[in-house]
Amino acid sequence: MNQAVDKLTVADYSSDQEVRWCPGCGDYAILKTIQKLMPELNQAKENHVFVSGIGCSSRFPYYMNTYGFHTIHGRAPSVATGVKLANPDLDVWVITGDGDALSIGGNHTMHALRRNVDLNILLFNNEIYGLTKGQYSPTSKVGTRSPSTPEGSVDRPLSPCAIALGAGAPFVARSIDTEMKHLSPVVKESYLHKGASFVEILQNCPIYNDGIFEQVKDKKIAPDFRIEVEHGQPLLFGKDNNKGIRLNRESLELEVVTLGDDASLEEILVHDKTSITQANLLAAMQGPDFPVAVGILYHRPASAYVSDLEQQRLTLRESRGEGKLQDLLNSGHIWQVK
Repeated sequence: MNQAVDKLTVADYSSDQEVRWCPGCGDYAILKTIQKLMPELNQAKENHVFVSGIGCSSRFPYYMNTYGFHTIHGRAPSVATGVKLANPDLDVWVITGDGDALSIGGNHTMHALRRNVDLNILLFNNEIYGLTKGQYSPTSKVGTRSPSTPEGSVDRPLSPCAIALGAGAPFVARSIDTEMKHLSPVVKESYLHKGASFVEILQNCPIYNDGIFEQVKDKKIAPDFRIEVEHGQPLLFGKDNNKGIRLNRESLELEVVTLGDDASLEEILVHDKTSITQANLLAAMQGPDFPVAVGILYHRPASAYVSDLEQQRLTLRESRGEGKLQDLLNSGHIWQVK
């Protein structure tokens, strides 16, 4: 592994390429957050690899002064898995979008998470296909009008965090593009986690889906529409922090209550990031009935694919020896062509 380098700055992680996203795109804020975070990770630039697929977010590797690959649609997790297997000492990041990761790339994303490959997956979710001019995506809300759904989408949207949890990801979180003070520590925690980490970032597309997350971003109203979860803390929200999330013991469903009116503080659910059941309930919360949960929804380390595979290789090598390629080619069912 490359040795850590002291005194790196944002400038050290900024490439010489002109950043070319639409004015007001949330990707700018995410890029700046990641560039500012990199020096805190105390690694040499050469130890980071950013891998992307296709989409607006997938321009990301060009703007990072690190190693990187701009790959093909939906296949970033597969390429990133190859990079990590070839050199486990590298820190491998996957930059993807809701269309790239959950449509054509759904299978690749799912299996990277299932295998628990040590990748840092950042999914920019703007609930639209931005690069190809605004078609609805797997996360678009019912009723979304777009070139591909001019009368409004009738599809029920996917929840990226729910997909990640269902695939077995041991680290699942959600944050917001312009909330650097929230996004940065969430991404840092995902980086420190050993194994697959998945962070959904709610990201505004000012051209094709502007304001879709305004309720959770507008500081005047956001306290009533989002809840920042923290392990070991009660699930409270609202301008006066007087609203909470309670588990209905009969239906085993979540419900919003008001402190003093409907419930006491003791009845409010306490966030447990090690609970997969609670994480699924939090991931499913959405307006208008519930606030959107942001923060680390789930974190429960598990045996990681790359280290497990390496250990298997070492064990086999010790028991069977180095082996020879020619012996392998001549083994099994073979035949001669005369």
